[in-house]
Amino acid sequence: MVVQTLFTGFFGLAAIWFAVVVFRTSSMVRSALALLFAQAAIGAMFLAMQAEFLGVLQIMMMATEMAIMAIFMVMYMMDPGGLGEMDMSHQKRASQLAGSLGALAAVGVALLVDWGSVDAAPRPVDQVHDLGIEIMERSMLIFETAGVTILTAMVAATAIAVERRRG
Repeated sequence: MVVQTLFTGFFGLAAIWFAVVVFRTSSMVRSALALLFAQAAIGAMFLAMQAEFLGVLQIMMMATEMAIMAIFMVMYMMDPGGLGEMDMSHQKRASQLAGSLGALAAVGVALLVDWGSVDAAPRPVDQVHDLGIEIMERSMLIFETAGVTILTAMVAATAIAVERRRG
């Protein structure tokens, strides 16, 4: 239990660090990679908490998403490498204030709310089984519709962005 807590804490801190790096770099590609590492650290937290299905799913989905995002940024951004003097942060004071207030609210909720008694979580095998039943039954249509919609939007965005050639 102690080792599990240490790994969960380590990957949580890694996720926070990479989330900060997302906004500290002037390169869109490095920002996308930092976001990928932050999301992979969250997936590793799921793995450390013995939620294997969610951990692997998180890592696979984010790796694919960030790879596609990095490719599109290299194709369509004016300066994807961040070699120019581009500033990616806007409304710095308002953002810092909102982030600080959000962090204080999260810490307040974590410390001040009565969470009730701690019940034992189901075994990892039961968690995966129950999640699979949920996804394959009532949520299947929602997931399939969302997937087709995202694919259609990607194809449409690419078709709009590509310049037509006169032949």
